[in-house]
Amino acid sequence: MHQKRYSLILIFSFWALLACDSQLQEIDILIKGAFVHIGNGEAPSQMDVGVLGERIVFVGKNGVEKLKAKKVIEAEGYLLSPGFIDVHTHSIDDLLSEKAKSNLNFLKQGVTTLVTGNDGGGKINVGQMLAKMDTEGIGTNAALMVGHGQIRKQVMDMSDAEPTVAEMDQMKNILSQAMEEGAFGMSTGLYYTPGNFAKTDEVIELAKLAKEKGGIYDSHIRDESSYSIGLLEAIKEAIEIGRQSGIHINISHIKALGVDVWGKSEEIIGLIESAQQEGISISADQYPYRASGTSITNALVSRWVFADDFEANMKNSELLPRIKEEMADNLRRRGGPDALLFTDVKKKDLYGKTLEEVAEERGQAIIPAAYLIIMSGGSRVASFNMKPEDMHNFMQQDWVMTSSDGSTGHPRKFGSFPKKIREFVKEKKVLSLEEMIRKSTSLPAQIFQIQERGEIKEGYFADMILFKLEEIQDKATYAKPDILAEGIWTLLINGEIAIEKGKYTNTLGGKPLRMNKQ
Repeated sequence: MHQKRYSLILIFSFWALLACDSQLQEIDILIKGAFVHIGNGEAPSQMDVGVLGERIVFVGKNGVEKLKAKKVIEAEGYLLSPGFIDVHTHSIDDLLSEKAKSNLNFLKQGVTTLVTGNDGGGKINVGQMLAKMDTEGIGTNAALMVGHGQIRKQVMDMSDAEPTVAEMDQMKNILSQAMEEGAFGMSTGLYYTPGNFAKTDEVIELAKLAKEKGGIYDSHIRDESSYSIGLLEAIKEAIEIGRQSGIHINISHIKALGVDVWGKSEEIIGLIESAQQEGISISADQYPYRASGTSITNALVSRWVFADDFEANMKNSELLPRIKEEMADNLRRRGGPDALLFTDVKKKDLYGKTLEEVAEERGQAIIPAAYLIIMSGGSRVASFNMKPEDMHNFMQQDWVMTSSDGSTGHPRKFGSFPKKIREFVKEKKVLSLEEMIRKSTSLPAQIFQIQERGEIKEGYFADMILFKLEEIQDKATYAKPDILAEGIWTLLINGEIAIEKGKYTNTLGGKPLRMNKQ
């Protein structure tokens, strides 16, 4: 509320001065002649945009003659868009590090704001992390989610039991504090442990509290395939959490994972839209790659094995036949051994090879080879498990946002937004550019309640990108996943130029954002 009041005062003062004919109004930056995508899905219009401090103060075709800018950017022939908002990343460690806090891999994609702490993994010390980012600076804006998995682990370790009343109170206290310190909501990883051990009622109780604190619920649902309750039942569980708690539900990286659920996208869309018609607030995000990213351990080992002592369970000779049998079935779900590609650069004997290739090199059967890799520390994998038709169906829904799920070893961390433009706008024409931009700017800002960002509008923060459509290019591949994208000509974040003529200016212009205190 404070920020909205400030922006209104700023714009009123600016226009009052502009109304005086006696002198020019000074601004910091004037972007002239670009085709401006407001961010709301409408076609672009050629306009001028003025920036004063960290705010946009002028958007229009007339009146520019009354402005005097310290810096003029001649932008005819370029497109101007709000900076992209990535609602699902795994970037908190980068943001807190000295080496990677610039988030250059995101800036070069045109991302100016990201959400992190997804999949139930968001750390609970929200206030400390935000304070560190305030002090040391960050390259992008960042909104933090607090993770249900981290909360549960803090209170119950890796127990698969239901929480006692006292344990539930402890979890609520942790969630409440994190929300008060600025978290935008609670994320869950109901596929992962220990989140998987939670019953639906436990999640609903915590979601009610997150709702009271003004946040949203972001979930890696319990099953994206046929591992346990099945994809459709997992979607229904998410809907029920929204129905009983009243909180907005966002389904993380929506997909139909594996051969058992290919072709289910239309049914899933039907379930979600029926819930929306019922009055349940629900959305989803999606990254533009056929391969998901996970660890070989999480891909193949059933959840019950993680309870209490994972290593002891994996070595238990009585349990091992069942474990390996279920590993084989889980591998089948994901498309077989040639559909798992090792992406951990530190594992030189595995990197860039499929599980099938590694097993063949070692002269081992597939499951014994996978078991030994897991027991030797495991590895990140790219899992090729999605069908293009399902991806396209999800992508075209007006309630599905763009995200990267950016994690080390997968090209999505370096290429998601340019890839979506290149492949799905320019080449395959699954989306128009206007719709792609809306799904990457105003829609995520609205859903995650990121105030005064996501549109090019007077009074909003000056997070903007300037580019030519033909120059946008993702360069990261599965073989070389850490190559920076190209094509963002200029990027402003909070009014500071972070990319100029395609080059990073070494500016840490981002801000740590706080729910209701932006």
